[in-house]
Amino acid sequence: MDKKDITYIVAAFCFILVIAFVIKPIATGQPVNTGLSFATPVPSVNVTPIVVYSNVTAIATTRPTPVPTWNGKTQNISFVNPAKYQISTNQSLPQSTQINMSQQDNNRTVYATISGKNSGTTQIINIPFPYWELSYTIDPMIGPMDGPVVQSTQITQTMGQGVSYSGIQGSYSVVNPQFSIQVMDATDPNRIVRTITPPGGIDPDLWEGITPTTPAATSTIPAKYATIEPTPTFSTDPRPWLEKFYEGGRGYYFVINSQYIKSYTIKILIPTRYIGQY
Repeated sequence: MDKKDITYIVAAFCFILVIAFVIKPIATGQPVNTGLSFATPVPSVNVTPIVVYSNVTAIATTRPTPVPTWNGKTQNISFVNPAKYQISTNQSLPQSTQINMSQQDNNRTVYATISGKNSGTTQIINIPFPYWELSYTIDPMIGPMDGPVVQSTQITQTMGQGVSYSGIQGSYSVVNPQFSIQVMDATDPNRIVRTITPPGGIDPDLWEGITPTTPAATSTIPAKYATIEPTPTFSTDPRPWLEKFYEGGRGYYFVINSQYIKSYTIKILIPTRYIGQY
């Protein structure tokens, strides 16, 4: 056997091995068996380290207290100690210009009322509406006994005869009624929403329309010197006054300054269409 024959035999043997271990498994759908063992690769897994925190304090979330809805009933606002709002009883009230005067709208509903005669500070009243009105009226005193005070003086009048007569010199009031309302923002004690005073001052004579009259018939002054022609004056009583507020959704309280006032009534009015919406 020569070298060429040996080469053919080795080649045939290799061909048989290829058929047995490669071609046949591929044809039958089985894995190729080479007789060699290979390590199966293990997929890598990215592990995220767990961080453990100690002494963790829970933070409580504070939610604002919602403004309560209105039940449709008129509320009475009572007075409290002014010290509750750090207000001194000797503190003077700042003055401001009166604005937003108008006649009372008939399409309004009374939301709350304040009644009294003395100065004071009210409790907080929540007004959830975006618009509201403050209507107020007062009944002032006009003298110590709620009446005109007349002062008698000695008047010397010659009237061409050189005779002195005792007469009456005028009639005037000895008191000076004062009234103001300070509207305070309960959420910001340093904010004065508005200071309200009766526009034009407090003058009951002008409100009622006084008509001058002649002296009494029993006067010792001759009629030709005492006759006074009546001069009627006409005026309209401005009460109640009305203030408009284009804000709301918060609490308010009121600081009232009342001097020589027999009584006052304050009403908080809201548009009737707001009922059931807030």
